[in-house]
Amino acid sequence: MSLTNFTRRQVLQTGVAATAAALIPMRNLQAKMILQSGGKNISSLSDGNLSLPVSFLFPDIDKSELDPFLAKHGMNNKALEPKCNLTYVEDGDRKILFDAGAGSNFMPSAGKLMESFDAAGIDVSEVTDVIFTHGHPDHLWGILDDFDEITFPEANLYFPQVEWDFWTSEDVIQQMSDGREVFAVGAQNRLDVMKERVQLFNSGDEVISGVEAFDTSGHTPGHMAFVIHGASDDESLMVIGDAITNDIVSFAKPSWPLGSDHDSERGIETRVRLLDRLAQEKMQLIGYHLPNGGLGRVEKSGNAYKFVQV
Repeated sequence: MSLTNFTRRQVLQTGVAATAAALIPMRNLQAKMILQSGGKNISSLSDGNLSLPVSFLFPDIDKSELDPFLAKHGMNNKALEPKCNLTYVEDGDRKILFDAGAGSNFMPSAGKLMESFDAAGIDVSEVTDVIFTHGHPDHLWGILDDFDEITFPEANLYFPQVEWDFWTSEDVIQQMSDGREVFAVGAQNRLDVMKERVQLFNSGDEVISGVEAFDTSGHTPGHMAFVIHGASDDESLMVIGDAITNDIVSFAKPSWPLGSDHDSERGIETRVRLLDRLAQEKMQLIGYHLPNGGLGRVEKSGNAYKFVQV
């Protein structure tokens, strides 16, 4: 193929692949099969990590309580670096991705999804469905490539109705806290490109066969989690997005308000309800910001909970 026949997407993808091969040690990438359930192959693909100030994450927790807790669990009291795990499901002819990563314009430490696709030997053109949990930058911004084209050219796109209504509302920028206005601008730009292809859904809907959405609002107004149904209940898996965000704090202190939640009170209610359900049903989960690819279970621990890696 001559250069004159290359599309803009092919130029971009060729450059990304060459850069990844030349500059990025494969051992630093996370692209691994983590579960086989009900005939489905489920993988965790890394988008890198975030770097978030502790003062942003826990603005309402007194330092006299916060610092000793973080120290006890070996956590930095200045900044945390949560991983970003995208769930990828192969189910027959369907290749389903949950969320799209951060892309190249959010944080230098994130936006590594294309490298993880390369490491896993997956072509982005194979992705048939992209299902979004919510509209924050590290979940949405990767839907566009560096030429503002949809990253996954053949994929159906699915977005929560309530979440769509929030991010596309005329006053969404005014609803952002100081310093986060760019979240709204970035979301609106991407949703505008997506609007001709997107399918909206609500809590309780079967988004695609075997994938059920349910309301986990609080982190954002329309945040959704998903149950990937297996052949039996004990083979089902829950993709929780950002409803639970830290493998220590969210489990041991679920009632702590989080600065990353749009509605902190609603976020607490959702977190406790979700932890209760997961502990009772013993369902496996994949958390977007949890360690080791995000796969684990919830167990009760006194009046709180703990995350058990699988």
